[in-house]
Amino acid sequence: ETKGRKTVMPQSTHKQSSKSCLCCRFKREPKIPPAHEDPELAAQEQRLDYHADDQRLRREEFEENLREMGLEMEKEEGTKLPGVGFLKIHAPWDVLCREAEFMKLKMPTTKVYCLESYQKVNMFLQKVTAPLQPKVGENQTENEKHLSYPFSREKQHLAKYIMGKSHLFIFDGQTSANQPESHPIVMYLILVLSLQILYEQWASYSIFYKYQPIGLVRKYFGEKVGLYFAWLGVYTQMLIPAAIVGVIVFLYGCATVDNNIPSMEVCDERNNITMCPMCDRACSYWKLVTACGTARASHLFDNAATVFFAIFMALWATMFMEHWKRRQMRLNYVWDMTSFEDGEAENVKLTCRDRMPAYMTIITMMIFVTLAIVFGVVLYRVSIMTALHMSSTPTFRTNIRATVKTTAAIINLIIIIIMDEVYGAIARWLTIMEVPKTDKSFEERLIFKTFILKFANAFTPIVYLAFFRGRIIGRPGKYLYVMGSYRMEECAHAGCLMELCIQLCITMLGKQLIQNNLFEIGVPKLKKMLRQRKIDKNHQEELNRTLHRHEKDHFLGPFVGLNPEYMEMIIQFGMVTLFVASFPLAPLFALLNNVIEIRLDAKKFVTELRRPIAVRAKDIGIWYTLLRGISKVAVIVNAFVISFTSDFIPRLVYQHMYSPDGTLHGFVNHTLSYFNVSHFQPGTEPMVPMHLGYKVDVCRYKDYRDPPWSDTPYEFSREFWAILAARLAFVIVFQNVVMLMSDFVDWLIPDIPKDISIQIHKERNLVVELFMKQERGKKYRNTVRDPSPQPLRSNYQYHAVSSLGTK
Repeated sequence: ETKGRKTVMPQSTHKQSSKSCLCCRFKREPKIPPAHEDPELAAQEQRLDYHADDQRLRREEFEENLREMGLEMEKEEGTKLPGVGFLKIHAPWDVLCREAEFMKLKMPTTKVYCLESYQKVNMFLQKVTAPLQPKVGENQTENEKHLSYPFSREKQHLAKYIMGKSHLFIFDGQTSANQPESHPIVMYLILVLSLQILYEQWASYSIFYKYQPIGLVRKYFGEKVGLYFAWLGVYTQMLIPAAIVGVIVFLYGCATVDNNIPSMEVCDERNNITMCPMCDRACSYWKLVTACGTARASHLFDNAATVFFAIFMALWATMFMEHWKRRQMRLNYVWDMTSFEDGEAENVKLTCRDRMPAYMTIITMMIFVTLAIVFGVVLYRVSIMTALHMSSTPTFRTNIRATVKTTAAIINLIIIIIMDEVYGAIARWLTIMEVPKTDKSFEERLIFKTFILKFANAFTPIVYLAFFRGRIIGRPGKYLYVMGSYRMEECAHAGCLMELCIQLCITMLGKQLIQNNLFEIGVPKLKKMLRQRKIDKNHQEELNRTLHRHEKDHFLGPFVGLNPEYMEMIIQFGMVTLFVASFPLAPLFALLNNVIEIRLDAKKFVTELRRPIAVRAKDIGIWYTLLRGISKVAVIVNAFVISFTSDFIPRLVYQHMYSPDGTLHGFVNHTLSYFNVSHFQPGTEPMVPMHLGYKVDVCRYKDYRDPPWSDTPYEFSREFWAILAARLAFVIVFQNVVMLMSDFVDWLIPDIPKDISIQIHKERNLVVELFMKQERGKKYRNTVRDPSPQPLRSNYQYHAVSSLGTK
């Protein structure tokens, strides 16, 4: 145990025969059942025995491979857990040194140098942020740093030994879950003290306003977990300005709703505008003034500040990516990960023909599921809207219309939550079909497939509401029908932006409250309660007193990786950026969720899950690529939302081309076309044409078409083509201008902070100087032992190397 690190692995308690030879173990004679036994029962027992033998042989082969790698194993006897045994794996010093050299693990040396940084600025920031720092003893800005270099067995005398060479790798932060029991001080410092500090200063909801102790998280859980929480912290901090601006945009809409001319015209009863029926037969004519509430609510999210906020969020996404790159580089330097390279590479790559079955399955399944979800929600809306219009009271009808919008969004949420679990299982199955050669390749392919499926699952209803609903409905007298007699659903007079906002709000809040937080809290506690119910209370108290730490940890939940944590944040990032033009409060909801999410995940890692194996990493991997892709797509999506979903472009065109006084007076009438009720198709006219108390000859509907008395009745008017051209031009200009601004910000901000770049360059020079000093000392010692003159060629070689090093 004093030679190196030790890891404890659970194993089954099958008895093993260590004396049986390898060839005999693979040549077992099948059991012949006695004559009096049932043949079927005997065959079943034989299959079970074969399965148990196969498991035992696999484990023996695995343990033999570990021994060949130089590891030492010790089976723990007398375990108190029924059906579970533990195998202690010891890593001798020479094995640790060999693997550290192979991994190019950077180790601190005895050489100490001063850090050149902006001391006054750092001291000022440290004083300002002192109340926000956790009390973990590592928040002070250090002015000195130990020089680090990739470990080498030939130069291990340069390493900085803290408590002897057996603890060199223990204090590097890559310790195993169980440290040597012969060193109780080390056990207490690393396991008990660190865990207690993390519980008090990280996994507590009362300190939600403080920074995370990322350094201690990295030391206890490893770089990969540390990078996740560091990224989550940066993302949450960057949401603060986005949430503030979003609230300001929303408040601007609230402050200007009473002065909004289109809303005032809709709510003015003197206009006396009669609208065409919303459905066939059951629906009758209705007054535009009944849509007053919807028009006023739409202005809260569809106003002049929407364009500004969309541009701001596009630049915000770029700033967030650049800020994270700089933060990641700073952590790499502090954690000595700047020269780390992942040695895991895939030797055999699959061809397109090998991948085609899996990807074709994904595409086909996604198309069918997407169409089924959209079609099902459309049928629900259409059927319920037809039923509610048969009501005789307009007030009841308006309330039911709002209820249908909300219930449809809730149905979409339920479908999304259910299909997320299905998609996750299918993505794993498809990845297994591809047979990746390495764990990294398997993880990246799994992430990519899961992201495509879950992203499409979450955003399909939103895309339908934003770009398809109300655009393929036809016109009065010539509507498009589905399922025989159901008309395609229309948008309200104020557009579909309000329903898009409702769908985004319910989906975002529902996923965060139900799928993320409730499942993360409720499901683990339920599993833990079920595990504890299987054990008698008296027996459980006895076990708590006698069990070792690793035996108690076996009752905790298994660590399933960081992919689910990243996935929910990536989907949330899509909600915040993709359709933010229609829902400016999305950053605020994301901020409130993430403040809880950080402490929730911290509490889960500290108290609910087994300690994960520390994995070295210098970045967040494929997740960064997905973030950049979403931020680029967000620019295009928001351009289309502003141009085609909102009324921003029609208002702009009317104000500058058709308005007699340059204002929006008359805009509502400009957006409505005329229809002669005598042109209804037989069997589609209202059953109660006198519903409003008077006979209707001409009704209005929202579209840009020629009137029935023109030479081209019901054809698209010149205004329609002018507005369409303006919309397309806006998309092109908005996309190019915003992307150009984002690229400029990307170019303007360096990926590596200047002080870190200087320190890395200085550290490389100091490493060369240290090695040259050691070589000169070695040469001097050799000269003292052997005073004979050295060849001139050797001196020339020495000076050449020295010049190269100091350069």
